[in-house]
Amino acid sequence: MLRMGWVAVSMMALVSGAWAQTGRVDERTLPYAPFPSDLKAMDDVIKAPLSDDFVAKTYTAPDGRTVPYRLLAPATVAAQPTLAKLPLVVVLHGSGSIGQDNAAQMTGFAKAWALPDVRQRFPAYVVVPQVDTRSADYAPGVDGLLASHPGASLPAVLALVDDLVGRLPVDTTRIYVVGFSMGASAALDALVAKPGRFAAAVVFSAVPPDRTQAAGVAAVPTLQVHGDADMENPYAPDHAWAEAVAAAGGAPVFIRYQGMEHRLPPDMILAPGWREWLFAQQLRVAVPRP
Repeated sequence: MLRMGWVAVSMMALVSGAWAQTGRVDERTLPYAPFPSDLKAMDDVIKAPLSDDFVAKTYTAPDGRTVPYRLLAPATVAAQPTLAKLPLVVVLHGSGSIGQDNAAQMTGFAKAWALPDVRQRFPAYVVVPQVDTRSADYAPGVDGLLASHPGASLPAVLALVDDLVGRLPVDTTRIYVVGFSMGASAALDALVAKPGRFAAAVVFSAVPPDRTQAAGVAAVPTLQVHGDADMENPYAPDHAWAEAVAAAGGAPVFIRYQGMEHRLPPDMILAPGWREWLFAQQLRVAVPRP
């Protein structure tokens, strides 16, 4: 119960904005010791059949690249077609889901958005594109730590986002990007590539862009989650990115899981806290529709 209380307190503070202060990293440390109930909940989501509500579609980008994707509409739209504009959540997958079957990208992390409780509590359009080649590539940065840069498929994904914004009743002040591993890295690269497009980002186990680029996106709220035992996407560059964002006047949130390797923390896949934080973020000025 102590661990559950610690997680609950941390998430409550996260949502309320407690401790948030520009110019510093809002950092919390959580023990990686998932309860059997956490692991079962995650396993249930992973094994659950893909919801028919995640409709399969295909987009052809201006560069000619084909992007298969799944689109989940808010449950409220069917009941209230004239509903006010709603957020758009862009979910970016890891390298293990690269392909064109329009299925492999639908991991538990993506499928969780269609669960009844999540869908009702967080009404939004949720798009899960699949890329046929890497969306983020890695190389040493100026500081010697690993850094990401946009992969060949990221421009097509960003063009898909613009296309959806032009066709759906999306609130352009509340477009969010989330991701795991390569997808988390691409999410941070997307902030740099499309200034002012995204209202916030939540990234799990990212390799961030070169720290010299942090100043350009310091105003974008970011929540970074990383295990300090991650040997695949090292912990140090991600934490250095948070420090660089803070040094540029931002207020990043960084959650460190002690002893966690390269994975999503099971106690967060269904947790409302980070989603509540995400949905509370909003651009001050709406970006014109493409």
